[in-house]
Amino acid sequence: MQQQSTTMTAMSKQMQDCVEACMTCHSVCEETMSSCMQMGGQAQMQIMRALMDCAETTRMCADMMMRRSPMSAEMCAMCAKACDMCAEACMSMPDDAQMMRCAEACRRCAETCRTMAGATM
Repeated sequence: MQQQSTTMTAMSKQMQDCVEACMTCHSVCEETMSSCMQMGGQAQMQIMRALMDCAETTRMCADMMMRRSPMSAEMCAMCAKACDMCAEACMSMPDDAQMMRCAEACRRCAETCRTMAGATM
């Protein structure tokens, strides 16, 4: 009986960091959406769209890396873009602590995703 572990190489530290950053960003975006919905207002709609796109993209990106998808690098590049857009949207409310926390998580995730997009998976 062959061991399956030989076909699955261990995730690199770089990839583990990226998956972790994606999952953290996903959670913070979800929390920020909840906060945004409580605030209401039409201006929040643009921020909500960015939050939704970022939350979905980061979750999918982490999933694809964990299953070693051959499309991971492209997904990481797209995820970095979604995170940059979300950080930018959150920065439009600099007095809101939750928005600033989200922008920081998005920036960190974008940075790790850009690194992974350039790496060979």
